[in-house]
Amino acid sequence: MSNYDTLETTCCIAGGGPAGIMLGYLLARKGVRVTVLEKHSDFFRDFRGDTVHPSSLEVMHELGLLEELLRLPHQRVTSVGGVIGDYAFQGPDFRHVPAHCKYIALMPQWDFLKFLSDRAQIFFPTFNLRMQHEVVGLSHDNGRITGVLAFGPAQQPLHVRADLVIGCDGRHSIVRKAAQLPLREFGVPFDVLWFRISRRHGDPQRVFGTVNYGKALILIDRADYFQAGLIIPKGSVEEIRQRGLDDFRKTIAQIAPFLDGRVAELKDWDQVKVLTVQLNRLERWYCPGLLCIGDAAHAMSPAGGVGINLAIQDAVAAANILAGPLREGRVTEADLAAVQQRRELPTRITQAAQAFLHKGFERAFKNTGPLRAPWQIRLFWRIPGVRRALGYAVGIGVRPEHVDQPQQAKYGPAGGPAGAVRRPRGSRLSAFAAGIGTGLGVAVTLLRKAKAPGRHNSSRLAA
Repeated sequence: MSNYDTLETTCCIAGGGPAGIMLGYLLARKGVRVTVLEKHSDFFRDFRGDTVHPSSLEVMHELGLLEELLRLPHQRVTSVGGVIGDYAFQGPDFRHVPAHCKYIALMPQWDFLKFLSDRAQIFFPTFNLRMQHEVVGLSHDNGRITGVLAFGPAQQPLHVRADLVIGCDGRHSIVRKAAQLPLREFGVPFDVLWFRISRRHGDPQRVFGTVNYGKALILIDRADYFQAGLIIPKGSVEEIRQRGLDDFRKTIAQIAPFLDGRVAELKDWDQVKVLTVQLNRLERWYCPGLLCIGDAAHAMSPAGGVGINLAIQDAVAAANILAGPLREGRVTEADLAAVQQRRELPTRITQAAQAFLHKGFERAFKNTGPLRAPWQIRLFWRIPGVRRALGYAVGIGVRPEHVDQPQQAKYGPAGGPAGAVRRPRGSRLSAFAAGIGTGLGVAVTLLRKAKAPGRHNSSRLAA
């Protein structure tokens, strides 16, 4: 590696998404030297997850950053509405969750990441963010990962030597692939076509989606436009393109008639981006000198909008467990295993819930005509307390993480992390279990009633 520039750090994080930036902030806050490598020149990606849930907003509160974060443009969703055929409903209710923010904040992810990374660079001299640095491989020594190989802005090779490498580089993780960690894939019956369409005052909020005519449409409010996602059967993208853009526009207007006058804004297929949906999980998240978290460890589907929030929870848990050993130069495989042990149960439960939702979409795809909501669905949303329980399940989730307060940190300027607070921990698993149990119970009932005679669905997600 004689032609490589060399950089030494304590922890090298590959990927500047929610997991990577949050973990970098938390480790630097505890005095750990951390270098974050992000391959792009900025955080702007038009079609990224924008739902910041109450659990993630609570982390920002514990860091003393919430008030400032909420000065950024965002919309607040206290309950999630949707439409199934001829039936409009209000779903999970977040107004009673045990958190300071009893709502989901719809905020462009690039704003969130820039906000957090800017403050990390201001407050913590041990935080080093390098944009336009693409990780392409790993370095090894005697069976242990000792760093990463990357290319900088002018394709200058860089070798970052680190006590620990953490892969936060998403569902197509280079770090995970280079480490040859075993990955388990679970089938997903749909993909998503993302596009923009203008929003007008009085348009309904349908984050939960509109399901009809064999497809589903998600509309995420971004003030003057919707980030829209058309959920389609997996593998049908080319067929949709062959039918032409005019047919695509008619499909949108058919599912959401109030958009009829605006579908002409879609003038070219370049305005429509394909998200190939994956659901997978590493069997082992670590090896000597390396750990994966977030989508690199467990790709989530868009169902429930929980991906960014699980990534943030992973980062909090990893920082709580690893900051001390990293500072003291004694990270062991047992420490890395402790992170997986802490976060694997929430991942398994959430992925199992998503798999049930996927089966519902799969069933809806088979009916290409007007959909009439089953009476069981109508009854389900009338069950007392179910909206509140599901609000907890979606908004807080399984095993929410809390920020450990550092013992030795020197904080930044007034109004920065010095205002960090910690909320007392409390278990709400019973509420979560009630919500998930009721929801999945109804889902199973519907699936049994809906299954065509003589057919057997063998797809299964092993939790």
